[in-house]
Amino acid sequence: MSTMIFVNLPVSDLHRSRVFFEALGYSINEGFSDENAISVVISDTITAMLLTREFFAEFTSKSIIDATTSTEVQLALSAESRADVDSIVEKAIASGATPAGEQDHGFMYSKSFDDLDGHHWDFVWMDPEAAAGGAPEMTVEEMRANTTHS
Repeated sequence: MSTMIFVNLPVSDLHRSRVFFEALGYSINEGFSDENAISVVISDTITAMLLTREFFAEFTSKSIIDATTSTEVQLALSAESRADVDSIVEKAIASGATPAGEQDHGFMYSKSFDDLDGHHWDFVWMDPEAAAGGAPEMTVEEMRANTTHS
């Protein structure tokens, strides 16, 4: 069995989050969804568990940050093509997400958005040959020159 990842994220409005992620084309696993959580199926091995802030708090003794003002994590997902990167990010923006930057290094192309609760998502396409051989060496200045932040 493949290793699976369950990304747990606190959200302020489950219904609004459901509508948002369904608009991106993801399905909801109703068997693991209720008034406290929504199980968003991203792939066969990736699930985003969107939890009310109160329910999320039951799993940690730490304070829960406000993702609209602090960065907790950057969630990066692969895409099949540059066009797929553009398509998913366009859907996200149309559904209320905030653009959060993009990178175009030729061999790698990505765009980012912050979702309705401020969680940062990156969608990335990488040239298959570059992925097989490893990324070309780039200086920090070259990386910055090809990166924009919204």
